[in-house]
Amino acid sequence: MKTQLNSLMSIFESKIEIDKPVHDVYNFLSDFNNHQKLMPDNISNWSSTIDEARFSVQNMAKLSLKISNRIEDQTIIIVPADEVPFNVDMRWVVADLGNNVTEAILTISAELNMMMRMMASGPLQKLVNHQTEALRKVL
Repeated sequence: MKTQLNSLMSIFESKIEIDKPVHDVYNFLSDFNNHQKLMPDNISNWSSTIDEARFSVQNMAKLSLKISNRIEDQTIIIVPADEVPFNVDMRWVVADLGNNVTEAILTISAELNMMMRMMASGPLQKLVNHQTEALRKVL
């Protein structure tokens, strides 16, 4: 069993309420083609299908993500489609708050060592905040 004492799980989360039924929000998020509308300006070369997306992050890397699990009107789990330098997953959780209001929570969990945490924490928190705000604007 391999242990990594210097890597810790870092959690980045953002929560919003949207004036749309939970099914509408879930349907939008469950199709990766829609996620381009949620991305910040530093994302380019976007290509996607319902289940996968490939894109470049300016001055960084090319990424491939795939939806690994969908639980209707509840959860969408997104994981890397290719090898990545650290374990990471994104999870959208949607909940019906009644009166056609939906709570949407985006969580990124990343196993980061101290150096990566120092470099990536700000951008990852900005990303979850940007995506939830973009979701509110798009819907």
